Amino acid sequence: MLYALGMSLESEQGFNDAAQMLTESFFARLIAWGLVSALLYHFFAGIKHLVMDFGHCEELESGQKAAKITLAISVVSILLAGVWIW
Repeated sequence: MLYALGMSLESEQGFNDAAQMLTESFFARLIAWGLVSALLYHFFAGIKHLVMDFGHCEELESGQKAAKITLAISVVSILLAGVWIW
């Protein structure tokens, strides 16, 4: 992905080549989906940790429930991102 970013910033032709690569290549889409998936999970886990920093969901039961909710929201958002990318 850094290669595609660098290529897209070099020139207009490089941008068009990078855009074509990301729309036609299976592996480029797979890598993009993987990166977006990691970012989405990290985003929602960060929100869970911010909530815990404010003193909520610190007990074992509520912490486990918050973790399950975080995973569920992440899975749904990752699937939606997959639909958007593919």
